[in-house]
Amino acid sequence: MTLIHAPRPPQQILTRLGELGAATVYEANGQTGALDSGLKPLDASRTLVGTAVTVDLAPADNWYIHVALLQAGPGDVLVVNAQGYTEAGPWGDVLTCAAQERGLAGLVIDGAVRDSRDIIETGFPVFARGLSIKGTSKVVPGQVNVPVTVGGVLIHPGDVILGDADGLVRITADRIEHALAASEARAAKEADFRDRIRAGESTLDLLGLPHPGTTEASR
Repeated sequence: MTLIHAPRPPQQILTRLGELGAATVYEANGQTGALDSGLKPLDASRTLVGTAVTVDLAPADNWYIHVALLQAGPGDVLVVNAQGYTEAGPWGDVLTCAAQERGLAGLVIDGAVRDSRDIIETGFPVFARGLSIKGTSKVVPGQVNVPVTVGGVLIHPGDVILGDADGLVRITADRIEHALAASEARAAKEADFRDRIRAGESTLDLLGLPHPGTTEASR
């Protein structure tokens, strides 16, 4: 088993990122780091934000999820590469209870979960590729805190993961403060746009787009 103890950013930074929303953070940071849209929240009303503790699994086996929980702590998000396999659920209500007891901020799994109704009732944020009633074995070794590709994005231990109803985005550990500043600037710009729209301006003018029939539009 590989263990990497990545530094965690201040909670204040994570809280501020979570208030901005995944789409804003993605757009403000060069449109990079978006996990594919096949990963869906169990409960779209929940926001997930925290530092990644990564897990690489064999399909239909969850032994190393149990191992990874011992390496994760408050504010961490378990990011699991289950190879996109959705015919078994490596995660359920018991692991959710264990994760909450350790203060984890959520789960992202490129695979399936089960006991979804019970998980939703706990309020624990979970993003998964699907649901399955089938269980898994617990015999195949995996890896903890190694780089994994989940949803088409390479994720390292300590990267920040942000997810909400719109989707998931990864922010690399070395760009957290830059990402926050850029995202807050974009949010302020969009707030100004909304104020100006209420004052009568059009979105075409705000975005510098040509009106139909103008010389610019006909080029």
